[in-house]
Amino acid sequence: MDFYRDLAEWWPLFSTPEDYAEEASFYLETLQRLSRRRIRTLLELGSGGGNNASHMKAQATLTLVEPAEGMRAVSEALNPSCEHLEGDMRTIRLRRTFDAVFVHDAVCYMTSLPDLRQAVETAFVHCAPGGAALFAPDYTRETFRSGADDGGEDGTDGRALRYLEWTWDPDPDDESYVVDYAFMLRASDGSVRVVHDRHVEGIFPRASWLTLLGDAGFEPHRIPFEHSAVQAGRLDVFVGVRPEG
Repeated sequence: MDFYRDLAEWWPLFSTPEDYAEEASFYLETLQRLSRRRIRTLLELGSGGGNNASHMKAQATLTLVEPAEGMRAVSEALNPSCEHLEGDMRTIRLRRTFDAVFVHDAVCYMTSLPDLRQAVETAFVHCAPGGAALFAPDYTRETFRSGADDGGEDGTDGRALRYLEWTWDPDPDDESYVVDYAFMLRASDGSVRVVHDRHVEGIFPRASWLTLLGDAGFEPHRIPFEHSAVQAGRLDVFVGVRPEG
């Protein structure tokens, strides 16, 4: 079962836009602080259900690229003013540039260094000179921790979702880890079904991130993620600034 495709209509009960306000502000402020040009246009690769975009669209014109049709539909309902395109962050080429490029946790689905290299190169070719690209992986190899989380929401139509999220690493010597989800989905008629969904996600050392950004042509930066719910220094984001020349 693929949550992003088979269960995409349930996404708003799994992840709400309100939860993204603080981090979306941090991402935009970080991009603008490091960029050498004013951010008027922004490309998001792997935009999912559009929760970050719902906060960023007030400050820039957004183009959102997402491979899963169901997730694009969710984002289109939330962000009707934004351009939505189908595409893979490793291979899409729009033949235009943007003041900034943003890749949220969808970058975690790059499960090998060659995949990650392609995503970074995509960001570079779409980033205007003097602009910046920000990547926000859930973990680096240095910050990874196993753990569990839970949550979910009640809808206004009688539907409800609850989930258990279990993050673990079966092989600390490779470039991936596992996130298992157990979803309890209650339909409007009161019936409940349970669905398991496994996600294999990539994990790389900080040095690999900085090397790939530099190899692509960016000036690489590692920035501590700042959020009121996250311990200071606990997580990193990576920013590449494209030279102006």
